[in-house]
Amino acid sequence: MDVLRIDNIRKSFDALEVLQGISFSVTTGEVVAIIGPSGSGKSTLLRCATLLERMDSGELSFLNEKIAWTNDQGIVEYMSSNELKKVRSKIGLVFQNFNLFPHYSVLKNITDPPITVQKKNKQATLEDAYILLDKMGLRDKANAYPYQLSGGQQQRVSIARALALNPQILFFDEPTSALDPELTGEILKVIRDLAAEHMTMVIVTHEIEFARNVADRIIFMDEGLIVEEGRPDTLVNNPQNERTKAFLNRLQR
Repeated sequence: MDVLRIDNIRKSFDALEVLQGISFSVTTGEVVAIIGPSGSGKSTLLRCATLLERMDSGELSFLNEKIAWTNDQGIVEYMSSNELKKVRSKIGLVFQNFNLFPHYSVLKNITDPPITVQKKNKQATLEDAYILLDKMGLRDKANAYPYQLSGGQQQRVSIARALALNPQILFFDEPTSALDPELTGEILKVIRDLAAEHMTMVIVTHEIEFARNVADRIIFMDEGLIVEEGRPDTLVNNPQNERTKAFLNRLQR
């Protein structure tokens, strides 16, 4: 089943068309990596897919239900606010820069969304949070605050916070770009472990080898378009499009 389907999404900022008719889908348990040069529209695509940004036209479906569509007058319509709230609670997003609440402890950062947004039982949420902290190797940091953690630890808390909502799909926007190289490996390991558990994920990343190792499919974007997509080994080792070849060659120098 398709967890996410994007059909011909377009998005402009003033005169700049950032997304020029993007279409793809993500099936249950699939890991899709999106690569491409800076400014290619990758993060804007994620923001549209996670309902943080309104698209200008196109169609967006989640679990085979239309979330947003272009009507007969060419205007984008979205579900009602209450319906969108339910959809958002099933979508996890891990940002580049952690986005933790600095005045909340690690434990409160993880438990607050399920309790306040999803109205989950407090005790059950606490128990689930400690399981997630064990999974991230951070149980001893439950009462720490974000400023007391390394970048890698903060990002692991961000992942735990996203997982606490029990999402149907998890999005990562360059999850290692704000980290020192020595901290990158621990985040990539967490994501590999999630992939092994068949978590449905869309990962925007500049880590090409990681994308090749963890993804079921890689999408290469440039100038607001999907230029090429395919199996990781095929796309990385034998790209068919000249723009893909040029991008990968620059990275390998």
